[in-house]
This record gives sequence, C-alpha cells and structure tokens, in this order.
Amino acid sequence: MARRFLDLGYCIGLGGVVTFKNGRVAKEVAAYVPDDRLVIETDCPYLAPTPFRGERNDSAKLRYVVETLAALRNTTVEAVKEMTWQNANRLYRL
Repeated sequence: MARRFLDLGYCIGLGGVVTFKNGRVAKEVAAYVPDDRLVIETDCPYLAPTPFRGERNDSAKLRYVVETLAALRNTTVEAVKEMTWQNANRLYRL
C-alpha cells in the first residue's frame, strides 16, 4: 500500500508503531520510503512508542520514533531529524 501512495506522490508518515516489536510492516515501510518522502507523526493521543505503550502519546515522544528510524535506515538521528524537518516544511509549505 505504501508503494501505491508513493506512486501517487504522497509522503509516508510513521509514528510509534515503528518502535513496536510486532511492528514488522511499519519497519519494512521505514526502510523502503525514499528520504524525500518520509515524515514523522505522533498519532496523539494514541500509539505511543515503546517504552510508553499504553500511555498517552504526544510530540515529546517523537525522539523514540526518530531513533528507531535512524537504526532501520542505517543513518544518524541528526540525519533523520533534518530529513523529516525538511520534508514537513515542504509538505506543509512552511
């Protein structure tokens, strides 16, 4: 499904699910999405990342998503932060 949305020109947003042990599909998507099409999200107030599962989610927990994405994409936390910041600015025309 992610490939179809990418073919249509959409960005792919990933949140706390990518940190879950059973988040296999989200992890596959995280590794597949091109750098210029990846954004991060909270799904607030739901789907808090590991180690906060079951708690209220908020933007303060995005660092766990960024750390997981960096590991899955074999890059640095700073690179993911910069990439997703630039993508969000472009997406929202900020």
